Amino acid sequence: MSPSIQRPRRFLLVVIAAACLTGPEPGDGRLNAAKTPALDQRETFRAPGAEWLVFNNWYDGAFSDAKIAGVELIHHGERTVTNGDVRLSATPGQWDPVPELRGRRVDRGTGEIVVELSYPAYGFDYVLRASAAERGLRLRVELSEPLPVALVDRAGFNLEFLPATYAGRGIMADDDSGRLPVYATGPHRRRTEAGDTRKPLASGRHLVLAPASEKHRVGVRSRSGELMLHDGRTQAQNGWLVIRELLPEGRTGVVVEWILEASAIEDWARAPMIGFSQVGYAAGQPKTAILECDPAGGEPGLVTLWRVGHDGSLEKAMQRMPEHWGTYLRYEYYRFDFSRITDPGLYLLEAAGQRTSTFRISDQVYADTWQPTLDVFFPVQMDHVLVNEAYRVWHGESHRDDARQAPVNHEHFDLYAQGPTTDTPYQPGEHIPGLNVGGWYDAGDYDIRTQTQYSVVLNLVHLWELFRPERDETSVDYVMRRVDLWTPDGVPDVLQQIEHGTLALIAQHRAVGHAIPGIIAPTLEQYTHLGDGATKTDNLIYRAGMAPHERDGVFSGLADDRWAFTTHTSALNYGSAAALAAASRALAELRPALAEDCLATAIRVWDREHAEQPATFRHGNTTGGWLPGEELNAAIELLRSTGDTRYRERIDSLWPELQERRGFYLVPLLKVQELLSPRLQDALHDAALEQRAFTTRWIEDNPYGVPISTGGWAGNGRVVRAGISAYHLHRAFPEQFSADGVWRALNYLYGCHPDSNLSFVSGVGAQSKQVAYGGNRADFSYIAGGVVPGVLILKPDYPENKEDWPFLWGENEYVINLAASYLYLVHAANDLLAHP
Repeated sequence: MSPSIQRPRRFLLVVIAAACLTGPEPGDGRLNAAKTPALDQRETFRAPGAEWLVFNNWYDGAFSDAKIAGVELIHHGERTVTNGDVRLSATPGQWDPVPELRGRRVDRGTGEIVVELSYPAYGFDYVLRASAAERGLRLRVELSEPLPVALVDRAGFNLEFLPATYAGRGIMADDDSGRLPVYATGPHRRRTEAGDTRKPLASGRHLVLAPASEKHRVGVRSRSGELMLHDGRTQAQNGWLVIRELLPEGRTGVVVEWILEASAIEDWARAPMIGFSQVGYAAGQPKTAILECDPAGGEPGLVTLWRVGHDGSLEKAMQRMPEHWGTYLRYEYYRFDFSRITDPGLYLLEAAGQRTSTFRISDQVYADTWQPTLDVFFPVQMDHVLVNEAYRVWHGESHRDDARQAPVNHEHFDLYAQGPTTDTPYQPGEHIPGLNVGGWYDAGDYDIRTQTQYSVVLNLVHLWELFRPERDETSVDYVMRRVDLWTPDGVPDVLQQIEHGTLALIAQHRAVGHAIPGIIAPTLEQYTHLGDGATKTDNLIYRAGMAPHERDGVFSGLADDRWAFTTHTSALNYGSAAALAAASRALAELRPALAEDCLATAIRVWDREHAEQPATFRHGNTTGGWLPGEELNAAIELLRSTGDTRYRERIDSLWPELQERRGFYLVPLLKVQELLSPRLQDALHDAALEQRAFTTRWIEDNPYGVPISTGGWAGNGRVVRAGISAYHLHRAFPEQFSADGVWRALNYLYGCHPDSNLSFVSGVGAQSKQVAYGGNRADFSYIAGGVVPGVLILKPDYPENKEDWPFLWGENEYVINLAASYLYLVHAANDLLAHP
């Protein structure tokens, strides 16, 4: 056996046998390596079919390793390689250490990108140099001082490869070969006295992945040492395949030198993408398909709108050349306006040799697009209850043992922190009774983030009050702590969800006297839990003095209970009070005692906050929003619930403080403008007109006419808020504002967006997101009605939403508050159709 493949011969034979059985890889055509890349004006190394990014993007500051940093490859239009950098483990996880970026410069004289990086905790600095090489990219790691002793056999240069692209494909290591496993397999870690070690799948000086694929072949040649290929999926389901070379001990200068190669298809150009609504269009709304085209591919040519007959025949409804919009990001965009087509029916679009899935034109097109979100996604996210759907249990009764007081002066993961005191009667580690009720899993994880909870309650209350959806498909039984989908119980589901969120909020005030930042797993090992939320803890309250595995049916000695972060902040308290005041109106008939308690609590919070100095502890995004804005929301909801003029007076006095951010607070104020003073009503009109100028900028900024965000989290939330804002501005000032922003926002969500034409609402539309970052992401599955963040714009100009890899949370993670906003937006659209 050649030493280039480091595994038992039997394992290699199994892999080769599997290769024989599964047949050849797709793409046995031209296997040309990419031409020598050039350093372009966008500060990337580009060749036809292959583009190397070198620290154009940086590790996510809030959540560490988001797989969008370091050296990356965009290969025939798809980002398949990332995180080229010095790391301290073979297969780093999300929370493993990442270096600090000290500097990045582009030297056009030498054709290099030079990056200075550091691990200050170890006193370790290094330089990464990237330059063009024949058929690829040359990378060199330089040290001015020898590697610190603490990092010997730990620090190595890593490059990560997307399993969704490379798993199941062939691999060559020097003169040997095999196939990369589809599912994580050995060799596994071996535990020794020195700690965990990891044997590689393969090793050698020259590794090639997917050698027979003209689209995906990549190679790494080392001129400095041995390369090792590791499978990160044996450590975590979101792990990638990693090629790694350890940094040598006792050397300076160039210590690692690689040549990265990538295949290229001659004259390759990305196929045009037809952006359209997978759901369809109302008869009278604007209808525009957006064609996204690679500049190398030329113009898309004629676009045809076909009407589908009962017998499958196609009748040409419209045909013409699309209008060239211009350049946005890296593509050319063309618009095909078919607004004049209003006849109800089933249609499809054809352009550039491809046809779309079918879609409807009908005024009932949005009548049911919100139902999976309320019927499925919301119940599945409910904490502290068992959730059942026919033969399937989504999860058991989770976190019955909530919650233990978090330690003081503690900075946690996921943006939680506890201040210098508990601000409660409880000592660190002590159980806080009464918190094991209500609330939703925040996102693809299982924490109860209070700021999210009250945002959802507010949205649902306003939805109920304005649109009053009576739909009842879910039963909720708090005696049995059980939820059953598709089992009506006589109570509108929106009201049941309002109650569920309200129970979590009021429990905090009952338990400790104020709103708290939230409840989250105490350790990273528990936080990264995938699967049934009821298995995340033993659901027994921790009791000190009991052995770890001792239990009596109520208590146990296992300290796995979630932590409650309880630092008092005025912003959170106001935000919670706003939701409680609103809930008191919605729940007045269904749960009168709870409604009364909610309103009394909200008034008590208001009085307390105005009697004391503001509590201004801040950390991450868990301690409330901007204080004046949160106070404004509380004043608005208390005014609506009580009619007390002191809240209107406070709204008036807050208005000057809101000037720089008044665009964020127009909608809450517009909802209650008839309750406001005449002076403020006039001010709102003027502010709305000023907001129109701001809105016009984003309408003109991109071909979709919505505010597309850049950064570590994609922007569907902002798109939905823009649609909701358009609805309320139109309702308040119909002569000055059209409702077009509502339709643009929905079209964007349903498939008219960059990168692909999938609907971003799982299970809604002909083709939608069916691989997403929910609690079931390890199954490469989805939750119907969940809404993903959408298209992430990676610098300098690459739009991405991975369809085959759910673990990129910034693109694919469901968040409960976005789902609530989406419900509101669809109801606003239906209201416009019912009451033009």
